[in-house]
Amino acid sequence: MYKSRLKEKYAKEIVPDLKKELNYPNIMAVPKVSKVVVNVGLGNILKNSSDDLKNITEDFENIVGQKPVITKAKKAISSFKIREGMPVGMMVTLRGDRMYEFLDRLANVVLPQMRDFRGLKKSAFDGNGNYSIGMKEHIVFPEVTRDNIKTIFGMEVNITTDAKTDEEAYLLLKKMGLPIVEKIA
Repeated sequence: MYKSRLKEKYAKEIVPDLKKELNYPNIMAVPKVSKVVVNVGLGNILKNSSDDLKNITEDFENIVGQKPVITKAKKAISSFKIREGMPVGMMVTLRGDRMYEFLDRLANVVLPQMRDFRGLKKSAFDGNGNYSIGMKEHIVFPEVTRDNIKTIFGMEVNITTDAKTDEEAYLLLKKMGLPIVEKIA
C-alpha cells in the first residue's frame, strides 16, 4: 500500500521530536492532525450559469482527490437571492493518506506559488488547536489545467488537530512544513 511522504515523516521524525519537546510520557499523547475540511463557497458563481457548477465540481474533485458534497441553503434569504435548497457551496473532509497527501502538496507546492505570499498568520488558530487557511484562487493547485478554467473560485482549508493548545498545534503544523510565521512583514 502507498504511504504518504508526510505521513512517514510524521511517524519517524515529528512524533519523537514533539514527544521530547513537549515532555509527553507516551507517543499516543503527541498531537496529530485528525482531519482536513476543504470548503468552496459558490456565492455569485451559480447565478451566471448552471454549467459552472459542473466545471467547479470537476476542478475541486481534481484538487482534493475525492468527490465533494454539495451544501444547500437551509433557509431562504431574499436579500441574497437565495432560496431554500439552492446549492451554496461544496465541501470535502479528508482523512488518512489523502489528508497527509493534500497537506504535503499544500505546504510544498501550492502556498509557495501564491502571489505575494509571505507566510501564514499565526493568529489563524481558533483557540482549540485548529487552523484555517483562506485562498482566493484555486488556480495555484497543479491539478488545475489553466487552459480549461472558466471560473475562478476561492477555498477555505480547515485543519483540525487533537492538540490541547494553539501552541502545541503550532509546533505540530510548523514541523509538518506549513510556513506559519509569528508576524507577516
